[in-house]
Amino acid sequence: MPFPSPSRTRPGPRRRSLLAVASTAVVLAGCSAGSEDSDATGGSRPSAAKRARARAARDSAGLVEQYDAVIAAHPGLTARLRPLREEVVRHVEAFGGAGRASSPTASDASPPSAASAASPSPSPSVSPSIDVPGNEKDALAALASAERDLADRRTRELLELPGEEARLLASVAAAGAAHVYLLTEGNR
Repeated sequence: MPFPSPSRTRPGPRRRSLLAVASTAVVLAGCSAGSEDSDATGGSRPSAAKRARARAARDSAGLVEQYDAVIAAHPGLTARLRPLREEVVRHVEAFGGAGRASSPTASDASPPSAASAASPSPSPSVSPSIDVPGNEKDALAALASAERDLADRRTRELLELPGEEARLLASVAAAGAAHVYLLTEGNR
């Protein structure tokens, strides 16, 4: 039994369907090209990423100052805070900022007591506006709170950044969350 021959309609998509799909593809390609390839065109996405990196470097540098202030006020915490502070300095550098390695916490291989005895103040650039609580437990809690707030803010900013910057920010936010744990672990 032979199949009936088709009517005048051709097999495949209609011309109008092809035009609609093509125009949608052009619109979508134009949107994605403007947001992904904006390095060459000077679009807003790279500058937003650069601004985010600069802000993250400043935030981490401010956190280094907080560590320095706590260490200056409570030299007994130097050994506990030194590794965390050094990691925050590396975060500043990862975001393109200038890390401050010159402080008593970054002294060569000298023991913590020698470092704090040799240089009681962390550095001349510690902001005098940083309030450090009078006892060590509250000082650690304030530092943990600063780390938590910064990690939370960085986590919220992830959605606004392109791939590499988002991965870096996520990694540093996770490190900040780990710092919160390490700062609060000994207080319980």
